[in-house]
Amino acid sequence: MCGGDAGPYERAEKVIAACARMCKLLGPSGSGQLAKMVNQICIAGLVQGLAEGIHFAKESRPRHRGADRTISKGAAQSWQMENRYKTMTAGKYDFGFAVDWMRKDLSICIAEARRNGANLPVAALVDQFYAEVQKRGGSRWDTSALLARLDR
Repeated sequence: MCGGDAGPYERAEKVIAACARMCKLLGPSGSGQLAKMVNQICIAGLVQGLAEGIHFAKESRPRHRGADRTISKGAAQSWQMENRYKTMTAGKYDFGFAVDWMRKDLSICIAEARRNGANLPVAALVDQFYAEVQKRGGSRWDTSALLARLDR
């Protein structure tokens, strides 16, 4: 997610491509930051939904057996589902992007939303949930730790 002038981007693209699975110039300076904000807003809501689904399934035992394998092949499929469902279910939160970093990113998103007039009720709520995770000692846990908040 890059923003800037085409010339410098083209000179750096091969180096960036060596480190990133996907690299794209999205527009002028600042465009990459805005794309990152959109990404984090989407992830916040998605991880909260996944945490709630897992929590619901766990509370509904024994009927949930195999639900992850079934719903991960349908409309609920996501990178988070594929890569975090098992670790979340096991209560392991040391695999990815830290809660502290997500809160930093969401604060940037919320500040920009105040500036541009966007409404971010889910992102703001999930940010509050992450604050609760931090209070429980989960600052360095990955963002899937939203489940730990529900399972307390």
